[in-house]
Amino acid sequence: MGAHLARRYTGQPEPDPETLPANPSGEHVQERVMIATQEQMNMAQIPLAQRDYCAHHLIKYLQCKRDMWPNIFGCGHERHVWEACQHEDYVHRMKQYERERRLLIRQARKEQSEAA
Repeated sequence: MGAHLARRYTGQPEPDPETLPANPSGEHVQERVMIATQEQMNMAQIPLAQRDYCAHHLIKYLQCKRDMWPNIFGCGHERHVWEACQHEDYVHRMKQYERERRLLIRQARKEQSEAA
């Protein structure tokens, strides 16, 4: 949290997380694809906050919990797969944010050197 605030108040460029491009640098980055459809998520009653790239794992986990009811701890593997996917998604988003931030800093430096 401190690094974020320091960047904001020292005037370093900072990307807007809501408008990050899918492929900011023009590199060959694999396009992310939603596996679960809207219909599947609606039928599974997945909350809007959890409708992300890991929703298909969450659907399997919730189905396992329903099928294994009273022994909901029998779905440890499904839960682990879902949580691992959530972690990988978080890491991917942070790397994308950092990549965009570094590109903005490089662009600002290039503009400064051209102006001088």
